[in-house]
Amino acid sequence: MARDPFSRLQWLVFALAGAVFTTVYIPQPVLPVLRQQFGVGEGVASLTVSAVVLGIALANLPFGALADRLPIRPILLSGGLVVSLAGIASALAPNLPLLVAARFIQGLFIPALTTCLVTYLGRVMPPERLNVVMGSYVSATVVGGLSGRLLGGFLLPATHWRWAFFLAAALLLLATLAGFLGLPREETPLPQAPEPVRFRDVLFRHELLRIYGVAAGAFFVFSSVFNYMPFYLHGAPFHWSTRAVTLLYLSYVVGVVTGPLAGKLSNRVGNGRAMVLGALIFAVGLGFTLVPQGWAMALALALVCAGFFTIHASAAGALNRKVSSGRGRANGFYVLFYYLGGALGITLSGQAYHLAGWHGVVALAGIALLVPLGTGLMEIQATATAKQETANR
Repeated sequence: MARDPFSRLQWLVFALAGAVFTTVYIPQPVLPVLRQQFGVGEGVASLTVSAVVLGIALANLPFGALADRLPIRPILLSGGLVVSLAGIASALAPNLPLLVAARFIQGLFIPALTTCLVTYLGRVMPPERLNVVMGSYVSATVVGGLSGRLLGGFLLPATHWRWAFFLAAALLLLATLAGFLGLPREETPLPQAPEPVRFRDVLFRHELLRIYGVAAGAFFVFSSVFNYMPFYLHGAPFHWSTRAVTLLYLSYVVGVVTGPLAGKLSNRVGNGRAMVLGALIFAVGLGFTLVPQGWAMALALALVCAGFFTIHASAAGALNRKVSSGRGRANGFYVLFYYLGGALGITLSGQAYHLAGWHGVVALAGIALLVPLGTGLMEIQATATAKQETANR
């Protein structure tokens, strides 16, 4: 039986994407340990996560433009080397400012491995296989996010968080080298005419701008919940250990199932209705976090993940249905707003937690959820109006 020629590429993509996202979330379950070790508040300790998110947001568009002009395999190699070295610097950082600076550098170069990898796949994969390999990429982002949290807060003792950075850097370096050596070389790209759609053409279109707002609002809430949950569960009335808290991150695998199901749901009932449903599920999950019981927290985080990935899938689907040209630029802005929303959520929720504890985080998250909820309602109305106009012709 002939071996599938794309199976090796699929595993290389999975390994590289998984290693990248393992790096992003290492500090999240050990934030209380960092707070105590460096003698800082919750919001300052959380900079070890938000600095990466901010770096990704700032560098996504520049690396996307670079990928359109240069061969991508050397970019992957360079980015992987920088992120790995910055991971080692994070492990060795003697103080929090240097740790945050190293994490910010990681964020700046992570798009060399994510945005550029997706661009590479679109360039070299035949259309009939692209969805399969992209499915591996999406699954790897979820698995990597979970692996980083487990590595930092469960597989190693919380006080040994520096070793988690060392291990993640080693894994990423190996995955980068394997990808550079194993991924097929790109054919020399043919000269192309300049893209007639400009960045501003897809930024200031109202129906696209509100979808960008959905991306920002959803990740604002998702990042806030998962970033400040360890502080909440370490305190009264839970008093959970770091390992116990980290196990709740297993709810993240709900995203592996929810993503494809949300896409099918959007096709059946429309993106607007799926957004509204996702926002309502998300809100119910937030409500359950206020119940001081372990079972309630497990259910809450499963609902939070289900709601988030439903919103995310339906918003991405709505965006790509609205653009026929300039799709790359539109998706670039979607990712930009997505990560800016996450960085802003972590920052503002730190202030909310300082002022009102977990109830403050939930209140702020509830306000942010009005964005995907309201946009979903507008999408439903717009779809109904379009159908009515078509029927009247």
